[in-house]
Amino acid sequence: MTPETIISAARAALDTPFKHEGRTAGVGLDCAGLLVHVAREVGADPLDRSGYARMPTNGQLEETLQANVDAGILVRVPVPELQAGDFFLMRFRNEKASRHLGICAGDTMIHAWAVVRKVCEHRIDASWKASIVRVYRFAGVEQ
Repeated sequence: MTPETIISAARAALDTPFKHEGRTAGVGLDCAGLLVHVAREVGADPLDRSGYARMPTNGQLEETLQANVDAGILVRVPVPELQAGDFFLMRFRNEKASRHLGICAGDTMIHAWAVVRKVCEHRIDASWKASIVRVYRFAGVEQ
């Protein structure tokens, strides 16, 4: 798997409607569902979680991501080392919990965003960069 195959799998899901706990491209995805979908498309078998709140709290996203790290599916990397094909966890201004995931596509990000009600791609500006709290990479990504 390469960053290009990860980004291609994510872009194939563009315009999929936002659906809480959705896991099917073309039908419905949320931000965690996009990660699960992309992982499956590139041959990874991610550990998934269901039954989470629309606005995850209490470390739900962190716990699931850490379980994938522990299982050898993901590797956590320092935030400054973010590169194309990586996933990142975000915490928005004035919020205590991390609540959103995106996929780095270079200068852009791909994510299932409830605000626009679909999977979308746009530039990673300073505001988005400031919200990134953790970065993950699929184990075995060829650079």
